[in-house]
Amino acid sequence: MGLISRILMVFKVKANSALDRVEDPRQLVDYAYSQQQELLRKTKRGLIDVASSKVRLEQQSKKLRSQVPQIEDQATRALGLGREDLALIALQRKQAVLAELEQLDQQTAGIAEEERRLAQTEQQLAARIKEFRTRRDAIGARYSAAQAQVRVTEALSGVSGEFADLSMAMGRAVEKTERMEARANAIGSMMETGNLPLSLESSTDPVERELRQLDVGQTAEDELAALKEKLGDETPPALKPGPDGDTTGPEG
Repeated sequence: MGLISRILMVFKVKANSALDRVEDPRQLVDYAYSQQQELLRKTKRGLIDVASSKVRLEQQSKKLRSQVPQIEDQATRALGLGREDLALIALQRKQAVLAELEQLDQQTAGIAEEERRLAQTEQQLAARIKEFRTRRDAIGARYSAAQAQVRVTEALSGVSGEFADLSMAMGRAVEKTERMEARANAIGSMMETGNLPLSLESSTDPVERELRQLDVGQTAEDELAALKEKLGDETPPALKPGPDGDTTGPEG
């Protein structure tokens, strides 16, 4: 496939897609329905015109037929008066009238047949339009329902995406909350066991930390000296050291 053919194909696809978005089937069906109604109106007008023409031909035929007895009477009276020439002229007029009546009858018969066909066409077209109107209403309802379903589906799709984002945000919030709760529990446990200083600021100060260590050492030395002095006072006499450093028992 050449480049131009491919471009034309892409253009047709894009054009069809654009038409599909713009086209509303309900409008197309309504247009077709209006065209059928217009055709039915034209058929009815044609039927009225044909019926009017038939009436005019029938009136003309009736008028000519009324002339035949008069012409026959003229021919009879002319013969009675010995005017055979006038009688012949009258009879010739009668034949001309009869010939014209025959043509009028043929035309009337043809128009009557045309009227019958138009009347039948009008009935069939009216029935088709009635059926088409029912189908039009059904198609319009189906398209409206499908259009509403598409709008709802598209809305739900957008909401689903938002719900997914909200769910992720909620998951992150829950995770962060759980971490904060775990940290609080750990700090509480350390405070209960004494492993966590109450003053966090002093624990981070190196001078304060070293002074605390010195205080602890001095306190321990003082406590050790006091303990030695106490033990020295409670030592039995037999175990007290002699002048030479040996322990002597009790005298006896």
